[in-house]
Amino acid sequence: QVQLVESGGGLVQPGGSLRLSCLASGFSLSAYGMAWGRQAPGQGVDWIALINSSGDRTAYSNSVKGRFTISKDIAKSTLFLQMNNLKPEDTAQYFCAKYPGTYAGGHYDFRGQGTQVTVSS
Repeated sequence: QVQLVESGGGLVQPGGSLRLSCLASGFSLSAYGMAWGRQAPGQGVDWIALINSSGDRTAYSNSVKGRFTISKDIAKSTLFLQMNNLKPEDTAQYFCAKYPGTYAGGHYDFRGQGTQVTVSS
């Protein structure tokens, strides 16, 4: 049974950092593409970071490029999102998603419930 559980969200001041975690169970992170997405109230999903199964290819949206880093620890079955230089516009519910193939393309097949990130002074 596939499960994705995010953690690490919270309230942070502008310019601060947070590291989100996504604990995966029921499958191996070494076999599938993964992604982080976010959604602010009243807005659509913004796919911000992708990583392939082997972890050697990543991609970022322009809104987070240079500030966020996606990574994973296969042994700990955990996907990470390191977020630096946070801005108020980064405020959203963040979630991780699993894709059916080795790349994070097309439709995901599972996603977690999410963790809230609020950037405010």
